[in-house]
Amino acid sequence: MIKKNLLFVCVENSCRSQMSQGFAIMLGNENIAAYSSGSKPSGIVNPKAIASMAKIGYDLSSHDSKSLDEIPDIEYDAVVTMGCGDACPHVKAKQRIDWLIPDPKHMDAVDFADVREGIKGRVEKLLKDL
Repeated sequence: MIKKNLLFVCVENSCRSQMSQGFAIMLGNENIAAYSSGSKPSGIVNPKAIASMAKIGYDLSSHDSKSLDEIPDIEYDAVVTMGCGDACPHVKAKQRIDWLIPDPKHMDAVDFADVREGIKGRVEKLLKDL
């Protein structure tokens, strides 16, 4: 099977896209390569995202917040945006998907976990649909 390349993009690349990449790594297999980036990266992964993913056994602390210029220049099987929309038109993609997911950075731990679980469900569906 040919490896599928996925890219998850949000504005700061600190919460939503990072968790999406983490779930794609956790739930995918050796046939999935997952990347994340931001249209205006913050430069750090949000500590709340690191803590929230740690609660389900995934270490986001090794991830870096990256710009769109720092990702591989390849054609992605799917590019999923979460708020940057047209801010990443130069990224080559077979399909583009926009997930309307609220930015959880100012949410409390319970609401943040709800967003995390919503992302997990979307990633599961995306992997199944590929």
